[in-house]
Amino acid sequence: MHTFPNYFEWHSAITGPCGLTLSRSYCQERIAALADPKNPSTRSFVETYGETYLEQVSAWFQQAKTEATE
Repeated sequence: MHTFPNYFEWHSAITGPCGLTLSRSYCQERIAALADPKNPSTRSFVETYGETYLEQVSAWFQQAKTEATE
């Protein structure tokens, strides 16, 4: 499994190869999902990457939401 060392690499992968648009609404959806410990995808994420990386990715979604123009 791949993790990203910084926001720039994470953002580049999400918007490049993954082809996602980090709109405010998408970021808010992901922030809410990652904050829900009962969400199956969140549980899987924590099992795979750990709680610390979950917090980091949540912070990156917060940053992307702040930077979003749409």
